[in-house]
Amino acid sequence: MFTYGTLQDPQVQLYVFDKILEGDVDFLLGFKWYKNAVYGRYPLVKPTSNPKEMVKGVAYKVTKADLLRCDVYETSAYQRKKFILKSGKEAWVYIENSK
Repeated sequence: MFTYGTLQDPQVQLYVFDKILEGDVDFLLGFKWYKNAVYGRYPLVKPTSNPKEMVKGVAYKVTKADLLRCDVYETSAYQRKKFILKSGKEAWVYIENSK
């Protein structure tokens, strides 16, 4: 799972997952980061037409149970989709829910 906001905070991880996650810095290509874009408080990434734009974040190793807990934390404001990161790894990313 690739994170670019509050899920990088150890206290948030303890709250959501009951543990601290292990991960590595990585980049989401073709996206731009927006501060306070959700509810005027939380960040969001949006795709751009420029594949050279990228968002720095952390890719964490998570279980299926972790993802289900994260879905609840992220609310319906976000949807989870898979993308390939700069490292070549595939990761779940929470993006804007356009439903």
